[in-house]
Amino acid sequence: SVPSIPVPVLQLPSPSSPPTAAAQQLDKLLDDLGHTQSKFAAGRQGAQEPEETEPKPSLDNMLGSLTQDLQELGITATPTSVCAACHKPIAGKVLTVLGRTWHPEHFTCARCGQELGARPFFERDGRPYCEDDYHQAFAPRCAYCAGPIREVRLLQLPLSKHPAPTSPCLLLQKVLTALDQTWHPEHFFCANCGKVFGDDGFLVSGGKPYCRQDFLAMFAPKCQGCEHPVTGSYLSALRGAWHPECFVCTDCLSGFGSGSFFELDGRPYCEQHFHQRQGSICHGCGRPVTGRCITAAGRKYHPEHFTCTYCLRPLHKGTVRERGSKMYCQACHDKLFL
Repeated sequence: SVPSIPVPVLQLPSPSSPPTAAAQQLDKLLDDLGHTQSKFAAGRQGAQEPEETEPKPSLDNMLGSLTQDLQELGITATPTSVCAACHKPIAGKVLTVLGRTWHPEHFTCARCGQELGARPFFERDGRPYCEDDYHQAFAPRCAYCAGPIREVRLLQLPLSKHPAPTSPCLLLQKVLTALDQTWHPEHFFCANCGKVFGDDGFLVSGGKPYCRQDFLAMFAPKCQGCEHPVTGSYLSALRGAWHPECFVCTDCLSGFGSGSFFELDGRPYCEQHFHQRQGSICHGCGRPVTGRCITAAGRKYHPEHFTCTYCLRPLHKGTVRERGSKMYCQACHDKLFL
């Protein structure tokens, strides 16, 4: 069926008045408009019309001329709708959007001028935009790819004479806000390994996000004992950080219960193993020599432990005899071995 073309609503004189010359002219104009409408309908239903030498007047222009003629005759005609863009009466299809009526060809993107028609569009401050221009102009940008985080339209407005929703239902794509920036969720990942962050979240260094594993491996202080990252409580000693359980004697792995330790080549030692590595263990008692000491045959002794292995009397330099790494006084040596 051919859509009907709305005709202005006329405010005519009282029916009791006799026909006037103006009324007769009005009847003639309405007949002309009806005749034009019939020709328009026949043209749509029949075969393609041959090309005309002169351009066809548009229905909108004819309706505008009719309205002007009526006004010159003193008859007020009120159009059914006026286009919000060109401010002319709408004689054909009407698009009702954003609380206003439009010629379909005049409902265009406020930025690029492309006809919107029944295509999806977006509204900003009362002005329509095509999807691409709206996203380029107003959508938040992803800090990684710099692309817009697009909105997805759920309702598409129909081309209809009936009013359509003035506020389309829009759904914003998932947007992640972090580091004072917006991101596509799939673009917010570890700056080192490229993995998207999970439940562990992320840590920041130099303004960049890192997963916990890479952050600790790259930026956390390393324990001087096990060389693993220090993340909790730690000890600071020997110009480095230590897990408390890793700060033990390098040789016997015993902790320093007294709180004191000995350093050798940057490593911690208990007193016994420090002196052992230093060669300052008493050969007589096996304990460290920390004060006066006697050195004999390349070994160190506490003075009180430098005694004859047999008679246990103190030895004096010049009267000492060695036999099988043991020290003897002269008398005992001669008695036992001569």
